[in-house]
Amino acid sequence: MKHKWQIVVGLLMVIMLAACSSSNGETEKGKEKLTLWFWGAAPEYQATMNKVLVDKYNQSQDKYELVVEFRNSVDKDISVALSAGQGPDIVYGSGPSFVIPYAEAGKIEPLDTYAEKYGWKDRIIDSVYESGTVNGKLYSLGNSLNTEGIFYNKKVLKDNNWEVPKTVEDIEKIMDEAMKKGMYGSVTGNKGWKPVNENYTSIFLTHFAGRNTVYEALTGSKKWTDPAIVGALDKSKEWYKKGYLAGNDYTNLTFNEAIQLLADEKSPFFFGPSLVFQFAAQSFTDDIVDNLGFMPFPTMGGSPDEPDYTLGVTASLSINANSKHKEGAAEVLDMMMTNAFMNEMTISWPGYWGVPLKDLKIETDKMSALSKLYAESIYDMIDGVNKGHFGYYAGVFLPPAAKQVFLDIDSVWQDQTTSQALMEKAQTEFDKDVQKGLLPPIPKPAK
Repeated sequence: MKHKWQIVVGLLMVIMLAACSSSNGETEKGKEKLTLWFWGAAPEYQATMNKVLVDKYNQSQDKYELVVEFRNSVDKDISVALSAGQGPDIVYGSGPSFVIPYAEAGKIEPLDTYAEKYGWKDRIIDSVYESGTVNGKLYSLGNSLNTEGIFYNKKVLKDNNWEVPKTVEDIEKIMDEAMKKGMYGSVTGNKGWKPVNENYTSIFLTHFAGRNTVYEALTGSKKWTDPAIVGALDKSKEWYKKGYLAGNDYTNLTFNEAIQLLADEKSPFFFGPSLVFQFAAQSFTDDIVDNLGFMPFPTMGGSPDEPDYTLGVTASLSINANSKHKEGAAEVLDMMMTNAFMNEMTISWPGYWGVPLKDLKIETDKMSALSKLYAESIYDMIDGVNKGHFGYYAGVFLPPAAKQVFLDIDSVWQDQTTSQALMEKAQTEFDKDVQKGLLPPIPKPAK
């Protein structure tokens, strides 16, 4: 009975979603409606997307009318709709591990024909392209690179005679001194959104355990209980206990609140993903925009001149297997995989459109200082990733059940469990995920 009840509820939700979809505006006469569901971005960013993507695509041809729906519950909506064989033509997802079960269930379309037609494999950086494959076939494209780094307030550093840090030891020294002066060591928080924990998991895996150790754990030649990985989690606990992670306010701060504290000179640092640039635009306004800096997070024992980058994407884009407009959907995806799209979007929407192009060309003459800083950080990231200097964003490359275990890194910080015990659990769930075929392709970093 429970199973039947779940099916009925699911079908009702699909009906409601479809009704909502069909009520959002009329298409131009003679055009077929082409749909994309996207997350509920801020109104000004919705306007940017409608101008740069929707309007330009619709004016470029006379067959389709692209309609983007902005939904706060997009992840849930997509899952419910795809499971029932419904949903938008273009499927928004949270990355490679999201795509695998839908690809294997035949819910999304293989993209190899379109990849050959448009030359995507030659255009998109190898590690991101391969991460979108399942059993050798392409099913998704990453819309934008995303990496972990350090947002810092230049004025705070200058006023306190602190140099821009080059090493982990430099960061720790500055945080100690900042806390003695009544500031936060760093600011960020997981208020209302526990997946923020993935940022710290990713930082400590990449920059403390090391990119090759994590690669070996992801590919099975090492266990997640490896001393380097357990030690990295222990180090994260040490940082939390010292108050480096927003002191007692880690659970009381959102990204918006934390970035505002950085702008208000309450902290030298904000550790987090490059997508935070879109929130920074609200706090680092014209009069103080030049106070913001961004740098890759340094690696223990690594070279400041050859930094590692936590490799991730902000989202994945696929085509619904049940779409009647696959050719049109592929045209939209191709339009989004260009230098022109990246540059036009970033002018007004920094932080979310670092298109993963091998030959990225940024045009900063029309960009604000904030957009320029973001674009340049992505340009540097592509150079580093192309050289193999990358680790792995937990939310992108860890399979589903193992990812959930790593979300509980704060249970180590709060003495609810130990790093060793958490990694034993992670290994158990990881093995189950691998047996189910849920591990995405893992690009190999440089030695």
